[in-house]
Formats: sequence, structure tokens, C-alpha cells
Amino acid sequence: MTKQNLRGGTTLSTPLDPIRADFRNFLFLVWQHVLPNAQPTKVQYDLAGFLQHGPKRMVIEAFRGVGKSWVTSAFVCWLLYCDPQLNILVISASKQRSDDFSTFTMRLIFEMELLAHLRPTGDQRMSKVSFDVAPARASHAPSVKSLGITSQIAGSRADVLIADDVEVLNNSDTQLKRDQLSERIKEFDAVLKPGGRIIYLGTPQSEQSIYNLLPERGYVVRIWPARYPDAERRAKYGSKLAPLIGKEMDEAAERGRDITALSTDPERFSDEDLDERELSYGRSGFALQFMLDTSLSDGDKYPLKLSDLIVMGLDGAMAPSKVVWGSGPDAIIEGLPAVGLPGDRYHRPIFFDKDFLPYEGSIMFVDPSGRGKDETAWAVVKMLHGTLYLAHVGASRGKGYEQEVLDQILVTAKAQGVSLILVEPNFGDGMFAQLLRARCQVKYPVTIEDARWSKSQKEARIIDTLEPIMNQHRLVVCQSVVQKDYDSTASYTPEDQRNMRLFHQMTRITRARGALAHDDRLDAVAGAVSYWIEFMARNADKADTERKQDLLDMELVRFMENALGSTYSVSPRWF
Repeated sequence: MTKQNLRGGTTLSTPLDPIRADFRNFLFLVWQHVLPNAQPTKVQYDLAGFLQHGPKRMVIEAFRGVGKSWVTSAFVCWLLYCDPQLNILVISASKQRSDDFSTFTMRLIFEMELLAHLRPTGDQRMSKVSFDVAPARASHAPSVKSLGITSQIAGSRADVLIADDVEVLNNSDTQLKRDQLSERIKEFDAVLKPGGRIIYLGTPQSEQSIYNLLPERGYVVRIWPARYPDAERRAKYGSKLAPLIGKEMDEAAERGRDITALSTDPERFSDEDLDERELSYGRSGFALQFMLDTSLSDGDKYPLKLSDLIVMGLDGAMAPSKVVWGSGPDAIIEGLPAVGLPGDRYHRPIFFDKDFLPYEGSIMFVDPSGRGKDETAWAVVKMLHGTLYLAHVGASRGKGYEQEVLDQILVTAKAQGVSLILVEPNFGDGMFAQLLRARCQVKYPVTIEDARWSKSQKEARIIDTLEPIMNQHRLVVCQSVVQKDYDSTASYTPEDQRNMRLFHQMTRITRARGALAHDDRLDAVAGAVSYWIEFMARNADKADTERKQDLLDMELVRFMENALGSTYSVSPRWF
């Protein structure tokens, strides 16, 4: 007999007991019991092999309907069959979900004769919330226990912790919720016994899914998509793609067959079935739920992209009279730190006029902060010929009303030739603007006004302001702004380094309320851009009115000439 540690991902094996030696044999018996005349599919067997032999920290991402929870329930029974002294904790997004998992597990124990010796006795715990198996010795921790992710996890102890769909849409649709979930799952290590295992089962909800962050914490991710991926998508999966899928694709290619887009598990879902589900779910929903690919979903969900910006070095006083965005691969800038979604990069202009002209104006928008981790942020945006130039972005974690912060703002305004400072009136009913006016008499006399920001939802307001300008490639960003924004968070915690950066905020904002943990820098940029949009709209309205008046004057002259035979002259502003 060879003794190995179950909690470490291997088994107690003996040549006389093939059930203990290989979980797949046990899984076959479970399927015969639950689904007579059926047996596990090749993907389910592959899942079983990974559960048995996988590492101590693992993430299983498999398409909807593959039966990963059923397979793992059987795995729990097999673990207890091999070692009844184990304590297993099941955690899901909802208490009901985890209770369903433990209930199914307990039913298998009560219904299968092979597991009869595990059935709890009268003096043991026996409920869908927690139960013991008969051979288990007395312990504070039950053999199997189910909890919701928001339950009190502290105090529990486990040899194997199974996180079954702890991330769902309603607890991960905003950055704040994702941060809260990320903190809760950190408790898993606190309840795990030495040498124990943590097994995640789930489907990522977005690019910022906690499952995508787990590899940084030492977890091994394995992905089973519903269809064989094309080359581009396979490259996205990388080493995470299940070896079974990759091997079958390579073998097919050697035989000259292209199996791209065919079902990976035709016994479970036929190609026709998957086609119907794709029509029902929609392309992005299918990519997320069945292909485990978040890139398409995120591309639709996050409307502001780095690739829509024009990035170049800017002069403080002048700009080209015309700048043209570059779309080709030659226009991609590789040297700057890009914090956007995968594949999103900065683009340089493909052309700009050699004639440089003075900016038509330069304004600053300030978003003050009070206490807490929020920053006081400010942005300088200049305008020339309808193109906006983001010349500077600054931020400070100091209190907005501190003299040092006020001086930083005014020194920047002077260096950038700012003629107007707009202050968001969200701090002390305009007190910040008053403090800044008092200080500007000493540092830099400049006009300071309260901004007329819309009172609509902040996320929608920011997107509605920036998206049209960026889509038209009319927002030019100074190259130094990108680098300084990245470097400015060096002293922050790793989590805050990401969340505080302007271009991370820009590419992660959605229309969901509270989508970002911090939005101070992005809000300042949007406020400055909003001023110029209103300015340009006012100028356009004024020009349109003057044009109509000129046309009316010219029509009147022609009428007088025809009616009176005289010549009258006017000097219209437009002709």
C-alpha cells in the first residue's frame, strides 16, 4: 500500500481498491447511480483527474452546464470515503447555493450502498447545513459544512475548502463590490488547516474577476471552454487552457482537420445546441458563460479606451493647427506603461501640421477631497481649433483645504498659463473655492468659479462627456501626463497604485453606480473637457445665429434691388 496525502491533491492507493486509487472510477459509480445507463463525459473525467491530482490551490473554470458542481460533490464523497477524518467547508455566493451542494453530497451518502458506512449516527450532526460521517472522531468542525460568502467564516476549520461560484454578477458588478469580495476570500487561508487545499469553481464575470487575480496569489487556473478556440482566443488562454483541449486541437491539426468552433464535449452539448445558446445568450454573453473569455464582454462594457486617445509631446503655449490620429500598428506606442484592458494601447498621431498656433484657451478643473483615501485631483485642458489637449493631471492625498495642496494647484495653473479654474462644489458648499481665491491673491491671480457640473449620476456623466470626444479622436494627451500618472502612485499600496491611476480609472469605468473605487482624477479630466464642450457648443450656436442673420440681410438686399432698382450694400460677417 502506498500512502499519500489526500489534502495535497493525491490519494490513498492500493492495488486492491481501484476506487480509492482513482477518483474517476468512483465518479463512474456515482453517475450510474444518479443517471442510470449514463457515464461521465471526457471533460467531466478530465475535471475529475484535475481535482484528484491538482495542486493545493486551484481554480476550475468550465462552461455552464458541464456539471462541475456535481463532479465536485462526488469528489467530496470520495475524499470522505478515503479519509473520514477530513473536514470539508463549502462556500458559495449565497447560503442557498452552498446548502444545495452539501444537500446533494449528503443524499449521495444516504443513497449509495458503497457509502453506507459514512452515514451519520444518531449522536452526530446531520443537516444540510453541516453533517458528520459515522467514522469521524469528535471535532468542533463537522465533516461537511456549508456557508455563504457573507457568513461568518472565522471560527471554521477545514482540510479542504471548496469555493463554488463565490463570484456572481450581483456581488462583482462594481469595483467596490469586487474589492469587498476580494477581502472576504482572504479569510479562506485563515480557516485552512496546514497542508489543506482550496478549490475554486466558477465563471468569471469580468476582466477584473477575482479568478483572474488568483494566479498572483499562487493559484493554478484550468479552463475548459465549450468550443475549441481559434488561435487568437487560444493565445489569450495561454497555459490556463485544459491540456486535454489543447492536445485534441494539436492532434486534429496534424491530421489536417480544423476543429475550431466545434463542441469540446459533444456528449454534453452538440454543435447545434451551442449555436442555439449563442443566439439566446448573445455573442458577449456566450463568450463569457461558455467560452470563459472576458475580453469581448469587457470591450462592450468599458466604453473608454486608450486606443482612442492621441498621445504626443505637447508644448506649453502652442499646438499644431491640425492633428490626425493614427490607427495602424506603426502608430502604437510601446514605451509607455499601458494600464488599460488587454490589447488596449496608446496611439501616436499619424500626422500633425508643422504650423504651431497659440492655444485658444487653458482651463483647470479641480475635484477637491475631504477626508479618507480620496485624492484632491486637478486637470488642465487646453483647446485649439476644436481639439482638446490634456496638458497636466495632478493629485494629492493631502486634505483639499491644506495650504500645501492649494499652492500645488496654483503653481500648476501659473506654469500652464491657466486663465480660469473651475472647482467642483462638492466640498463644504463652495468653501474650497473661497479658500483657493484667498490663496491665489498671493500665489497667482486667476479667475476661480464653481463648476456647473450636471447633477446626474457621476459615472454616466463622465462617460457621456468623454466618450464622444475620445471616439472622434479629439482628445490629445501629453506624453508626460501618462508617465507621471503612472509614477505618481509609487508610494501607494499595490491595490491603490492601480485604482488611483487616471488611465486605469478611464478604462474601467462603466455606467453602473459605484463602478470605480476611486474616480477623482478621471472626474477632474471630465470636468475640464465638459467646460470646452459647452464653450464650443455656445460658440457654434452663436456662429449659427450670426450666419442666419447674414443670410437674411443678403436676401433683404436682393429684394430691395429688385423692388426699387437701387443697389444696397451690406457687409455680412459670412459670405
